[in-house]
Amino acid sequence: MTLGAQLYTLREYTQTERDLDYSLARVADIGYETVQLSAIGPIPAEKVRALCDRHELRIVLTHTNPDRILNDTEAVIREHEVLGCDYIGIGMMPKKYCSPEWLWHFREDFREPAKKIAAAGKLLMYHNHNVEFQKFGGKLVMDTLIESFAPEEMGFTLDTYWVQMGGGDVCQWIEKLDGRLPCVHLKDMAVKDWEPVMAPVMEGNLDFPRILEAFKKSGTKHLLVEQDICQGSPFDCLETSFKNLQGRY
Repeated sequence: MTLGAQLYTLREYTQTERDLDYSLARVADIGYETVQLSAIGPIPAEKVRALCDRHELRIVLTHTNPDRILNDTEAVIREHEVLGCDYIGIGMMPKKYCSPEWLWHFREDFREPAKKIAAAGKLLMYHNHNVEFQKFGGKLVMDTLIESFAPEEMGFTLDTYWVQMGGGDVCQWIEKLDGRLPCVHLKDMAVKDWEPVMAPVMEGNLDFPRILEAFKKSGTKHLLVEQDICQGSPFDCLETSFKNLQGRY
């Protein structure tokens, strides 16, 4: 498995070409091999690819605007060809779908884009939060999503923190999604003043030795460290996670 950085962690420092170049240099210096593009500034795909190549960082996943995936699928595929990236991610289900009345529309709307993406040799990826662990009519939203798309149409970017926040067992969900987890998010959970907080990997309470072994068994290719909210510098948080993960995956 490769170890990469989810650039959403550094979103305040990736909005211009110059800032992205600096941030990628820091990520590479830490030792990461890959990156996920998410929430970066309006920088052309060619420029982004050139900067990542300069720092020997491979782009393995994106989070792409769902409206573009739905309505401009061919252009999204072309951009990912430029980026050299095979996994096209939805970072969050648009709010309108996450209701009992409208969830089924997600399958109807995204099935055709998913098929086009698959035909191009790529894979649509869905990233969970905790909202997918609510039940509509006694059934988890996650289960509906799993059943709505074939494995060749949609993979899942399982996020360890949000599974825990949703009340799920991370390793059980890894087993349930066996073979559908090419890219995943590593994020730990600690507790501060009665509240859960995001923490660098292996600085919180999730059982990462067990989780990493489960990902390995599931066929995961790319581990991506993410920390949406950092206590201090996000660069330092990424470095702490990297050091803690060395020799463990």
